Amino acid sequence: MVRLLRPLVRGTTYTRLLHLWVPMLCVSLWFLIDDTTLWVPAVAAVPLGLVAGVRGGERVQARWLLTPGGADPGLPEGPSVTWRDRLRTVVWLEVRMALGWLTTFACVWLPVTGYWLVRLALGERTGTVAGELAPHWAYGLLVPLPLLALYAVVVGLGAVVTAAARALLGPSPSERLAALEERTEHLLERTRIARELHDSIGHALTVAVVQAGAARTAGDPEFTDRALAAIEETGRAALADLERVLGVLRESGRPVSARPTLTDAGRLLESARASGAEVDAELTGPLGSVPGPMSREGYRILQEALTNVLRHAGAVPVVVRVDVADATLGLEIRNPLPAGAADAGRGSGLRGIRERAALLGGLARAGPDAGDWRVRVELPLR
Repeated sequence: MVRLLRPLVRGTTYTRLLHLWVPMLCVSLWFLIDDTTLWVPAVAAVPLGLVAGVRGGERVQARWLLTPGGADPGLPEGPSVTWRDRLRTVVWLEVRMALGWLTTFACVWLPVTGYWLVRLALGERTGTVAGELAPHWAYGLLVPLPLLALYAVVVGLGAVVTAAARALLGPSPSERLAALEERTEHLLERTRIARELHDSIGHALTVAVVQAGAARTAGDPEFTDRALAAIEETGRAALADLERVLGVLRESGRPVSARPTLTDAGRLLESARASGAEVDAELTGPLGSVPGPMSREGYRILQEALTNVLRHAGAVPVVVRVDVADATLGLEIRNPLPAGAADAGRGSGLRGIRERAALLGGLARAGPDAGDWRVRVELPLR
C-alpha cells in the first residue's frame, strides 16, 4: 500500500502533470475565441514544430518538468538539425497535446463524478451528464473508483509522456555521432595532455637526477656548476610546459600556446650532453618546412627517446639522426644496449612514441639492433 501511494508524495508526479497542462493553456485561449474549431491548435502545431528552435525549447521543458533533479534523461540541448528531427518534433507536439487533452478531461470530470456520487449517496437528487439520477446509498460504494482512475491517469500519463519525450526528443543518429565525436576529441585531448606532461616533466626529472648524481660523485666544482646550470635550464623549460598544459586544463576555450618543434631540438641535445651523454647528432633537410603537428610530435618523440637513454642507460654515447627527405620525416636514436634490458620495450615512454607515430599515420620501431638499442620513427609529411 505504501508503495502504491509513493508517487503521490513525489514532486515529479506534479511537475509532469504541469507539463501536460501547459499546451492546454493555448487551447483554452483558442476556446475563448472559437469553441467550435478546437482542431485548429492541433493543426497549428504542425508548422510550429518545423521551426528548428522549437525542439530546443521542448527539450528544456522536458528536462525541467519530466525528469527534474534525476539522472540524465538523454535529452541533449540544441535545436533541430535535420528535417527528420523537425518531423519528430511535430509528432511530439501532437502527442503532447493529445495526452494533455486526456489529462485535462480526467482531472476535471473524474473529481466531478466523485462529487456526484457523494451527493447521490447522501440522498440528494443530482443532475449528471447521464441525466438526473435518483439518490441511493449504494452510490457511496462507487466513490473510490473515480479517485483511483484519477490516480492512474495522473501517474500513468506522466510516465507515458516521459517515455514519449525520450523517444521523440531524444538524440537523432547525427546528434549521437556528434556527441561521440566530441567525447572522442575530449579523450584524445586528455591523452595528449598526459603525454605532454609525461614527456616534459619526465625528461626534466631524469636530467635533474642524472646531473645531481654526476655532480655528487665528480667532486669537481666546475662540473657541479655546469650540472646545476643544466638542471636550472631544464627545470625552467619544464615549468613553462607545465604552466601551458595547466592553462589549457583550467580554461577549456583557451588556445594552446606555442609548443616546441624540431627547430628547437638543439635544446634537447645540449641538455643530454650536459647530463654526460656523448651525443652525435645529425639533422638534415629543411626542418623548418615540416608541418606543425609533425614537427611538434617529432620533438616530443626525440625528447622521450633521449629521456629513455638517460634513464635506462645513463651517460652513454648516443647517435641521433633526424632527416627530412622524400616527404618523410625520419628520426633514429641509437645507444649501446644496457645490460639486463630484456624488458626495455615495455615502458610507457615507448608506448607513447608508438601512439604518437600511429596518430600521425607513421610507424615506430624500437628494439635491439647489432648490440645497440635503436628507436626508428618514420612520419609521412603529406
